[in-house]
Formats: sequence, C-alpha cells, structure tokens
Amino acid sequence: MNELRFSAPDTCAVDLLSPAGTVLLHYVFDSDAVATESPRPYAHPIRTLAGEVVTNFRPNDHPWHHGLSFTIDNLSGWNFWGGATYQRGDGYKLRADHGEQRHVAWIPTDRQSVAHRLEWRAGSEVMLQEERRLTAQLISPAAWCLRWQAEIQNVSGRALVCANYHSGEGLVGSHYTGLQFRGARELLDDHGDASLGVFAEGGLAGESAVHGAPARWMEWRGQKDTSLRKVTIRFENPRAPLHWFVRRNNPLAAFPFHFDRNLELPVGASFRIEHLLTFTDVF
Repeated sequence: MNELRFSAPDTCAVDLLSPAGTVLLHYVFDSDAVATESPRPYAHPIRTLAGEVVTNFRPNDHPWHHGLSFTIDNLSGWNFWGGATYQRGDGYKLRADHGEQRHVAWIPTDRQSVAHRLEWRAGSEVMLQEERRLTAQLISPAAWCLRWQAEIQNVSGRALVCANYHSGEGLVGSHYTGLQFRGARELLDDHGDASLGVFAEGGLAGESAVHGAPARWMEWRGQKDTSLRKVTIRFENPRAPLHWFVRRNNPLAAFPFHFDRNLELPVGASFRIEHLLTFTDVF
C-alpha cells in the first residue's frame, strides 16, 4: 500500500499512518486538558516521513500550546485559546472565561481523511458548530501534506464577534488566532546557517519580515538534533494571502483567519477555512 491512511478511532484519538506503518500524526479528538487550557482537539506528535517529530505539546513557557490545533482567541468574551486573557488597560490575567471544543460525531469518509462534528461550548451555551475534515496526501518519498478544512457556524441564537488581541484589544502584532502550530524546540536554532529560519512568498526572510506580512505561504526550515536532518514545514493558505503570525523564539506559527479587524458573525452565519501544511525531510 503506497498511500497514507487513518486508523480507526479509539476512545479519544485517531492516527495517521505512513505506508511503512509509522504514526505521522496523532489526532486527539477528545482532550482531557484542564479548563484553563481551553480543551480542544489537537494533533501531536506530528512526524515527517523519516520519523522526525516537529510539534511540541504543553511546553513549559505556554502549557496551553497543544501541537497543532484550531482556536479563537476571543469569541464574544470567551477564550478558546487557553491561558491568560488580555484586556486593554488590564493586561494579561487568568480569568474564568475559558471555552472548550467537544467532539460530537464522526462523518463518514475514506481512509485518507477523517471528518467530525464539534461544538464550541462556553459554560452551558453552544456558541458554534463545526464540521472539520483532515486529509492526508503523500507528495513524494520525502514529503507529505495535511489539508485542514472546516466550516464553522454561529448557532448561539445571537450575534457573535471573533476577535484577536490585535483587532479587539489594540495589542499590536498579537493577531494569533485560528490554526496554531507549536513547533519542536530544535526549530529555534539556525546556528548561523542561512538556509534555516522563517521564509515567505515574495522573498521575505526572517521573523520581522514575515510576521504580519500578507502572503499565500510561509516556511519554517529547521534542523533536528541527534539525526542532524533538516526539515521544512510549509504553511499555505490556498484561497488568498493572509497576514501571518510567527514567533521565532517559541517557535509558533499561526494562520490568522482575520487580522486587524474583528470578524462579526450574525445569527446563523458561518465561515470556512482551508489550510495546507507540508512536512518535508531535506536529505
């Protein structure tokens, strides 16, 4: 068999397997995270075809960073990202405002995809319903691609506002929201190698150039410890350029589905996302 395939789900997770049987992605659809980390489905570990782990889970600097996961920083006053909440004039404080995403049901699909329905809950209120699909494709003997698609609908019966701390609270540059990737710590160190670091469409290079810049794609090029293998992670938004969020020193990359303006969701309104991540071993 020369295709990637998802295993049957167990009680809380499902695995993506390579043709050789390596677990390339462990997707936890029923998280047992504490409330202050805004429980949500996440993928960790994610591996390249050569077996290099490229994600981090609950790092000591930000325990609510959960590998690869989809979040909204502030949904009408509720924090679906985790950790302290920033408010203008009051700063970051841990508040009793954390939401959660919960798996509801599987949607039938083929073995190259998994799809499920989720509810975004704040206390007893269901604010959003989501249909999410993850699709995997083998690109070459050295690369594979993950397509993350979702349709998210306001089912609360009231108008909702999606905000980030840049658009909603005036914290310039803090537009992290949407699909979040927390990388392995080896991605931090370029040790003077100009081929490593953060790059984006249009010849952009370095965090200061890429962060906040509109582009269809950005890449993180790093080198792993022990094996010394170089890896490339490409983040793509195929529908249109977006203003990337990147933090070299965490490392963290995000696909902000809105940037400098809040996204208003009238009753019954929905929005869609479609993102690609390609993981490549550089031999």
